[in-house]
Amino acid sequence: MSDALLEVDDLAVHFPIVRGIVRDRVVGHVKAVDGVSLSVRRGSTYGLVGESGCGKSTLGRAVLRLLRPTRGRVLFDGQDVAALSGERLRRARSRMQMIFQDPMSSLDPRQSVEAALSEPLKAHGVTAGSGGYGARVRELLDQVGLPASAAGRFPHEFSGGQRQRIGIARAVALRPELVVADEPVSALDVSVQAQVVNLLEELQDALGLTYVVIAHDLAVVRHVSDVVGVMYLGGLVEEADSDTLYAAPRHPYTLALMSAIPVPDPEVEDRRERILLTGDLPSPADPPAGCRFSTRCPFVQPGRCTSERPGLREVAPGHRVACHYAEEIAAGTIRPKESTAA
Repeated sequence: MSDALLEVDDLAVHFPIVRGIVRDRVVGHVKAVDGVSLSVRRGSTYGLVGESGCGKSTLGRAVLRLLRPTRGRVLFDGQDVAALSGERLRRARSRMQMIFQDPMSSLDPRQSVEAALSEPLKAHGVTAGSGGYGARVRELLDQVGLPASAAGRFPHEFSGGQRQRIGIARAVALRPELVVADEPVSALDVSVQAQVVNLLEELQDALGLTYVVIAHDLAVVRHVSDVVGVMYLGGLVEEADSDTLYAAPRHPYTLALMSAIPVPDPEVEDRRERILLTGDLPSPADPPAGCRFSTRCPFVQPGRCTSERPGLREVAPGHRVACHYAEEIAAGTIRPKESTAA
């Protein structure tokens, strides 16, 4: 049996741009995800990080077949989810669940907590057992640290952190193997974020879950992830285990992201070099030729960077980078054109 629970191979999700009176003329495509390949080990956490609009959430939804891929394969436990339909897809989805970013909008305000948590059980034909669905609901509430009395209440009666706990309980109700968490703490107060992150880790240990965690908060990703993938404009630009990526980032985009993280030591903060990115994120409907980061990259070189798109290649064991000059940048032989002291 393969150690990988999830394997994504050359996955692309393109949305058509239509024009015309009846919107029947396709004039282009938004390439939200464009050729992503990755692998997630059983029981591990894969963190996806990048700016808003880079395709992280679209990738997560395509993995769960909430969106149909334009091309590529999504192998879940050896089965291509991208090719499934009907009853086979419904059965596969019971083993894959999602935690959404905003717990208020992802919960039905007219549905009690008990109804929300028992709905997936009923939809997938899970037998209620001697205690009925209420017993399973109470068990789920206990797992996420909420009292049994919460079952009869409605979403508006809870705080944001409590609502997210309900969303997590719903995601694990069917005892899935894979959970995609899309910005699971970004809508929460800082004081609550650590509690929710700790809950996710406790559930992973207790239930043997495999996570794909989507976030833009680098501190959260570092804390929860075994492997981190950095996305830019629809593609992966760097991938490594968490410690390696944060200790020795190799792609210019990752270097820029890391340099923006504040350091609590004022002396270190004053001495370190910041890499400043210029310009805006290009449109995924019209990505730059060559390297997609070339229009903002402080290390860009004429010729190859603007004409040839780099593929992910291994620069060290388990460390992949999509940059033509990763070694030269790491060695310091190519310096950033625009940088500044903090």
